[in-house]
Amino acid sequence: MRKIILLLGFVLVSMVGKAQENGIVQDFDPNYVHTVFFWMKDPANEVANKKFEVSLRKFLDSSKYAKTQFIGRPPKATRDVVDDSFTYSLVLSFESAEAQENYQKEEAHLIFIEESQDLWDKVVVYDAMGI
Repeated sequence: MRKIILLLGFVLVSMVGKAQENGIVQDFDPNYVHTVFFWMKDPANEVANKKFEVSLRKFLDSSKYAKTQFIGRPPKATRDVVDDSFTYSLVLSFESAEAQENYQKEEAHLIFIEESQDLWDKVVVYDAMGI
């Protein structure tokens, strides 16, 4: 339980705190949040994982639309309601649904998909707009 609380605290601090992109410090934008879960084909393959991480960071470093970024791996679940079956999670915030749509079409995103799609078995996306 303590690990889950610490992880949630870290995520909150990471997301609500400041994010730096191109030398400009920006706040988490609650208008639109894009959460992606990846299940790798071979989650124990460190070479493949490193390739995925490098490609993902390269993409995010050049994204013109993602305001804040969080890349994570699941901790060992301690409660039945916690799904720790994924290999990586990605949480991004955007100023609007339109910005998120533009992100989907930007060249850096398409290159990331091309470079990494053979490494994952499954991807699940949850998008949410702030209320």
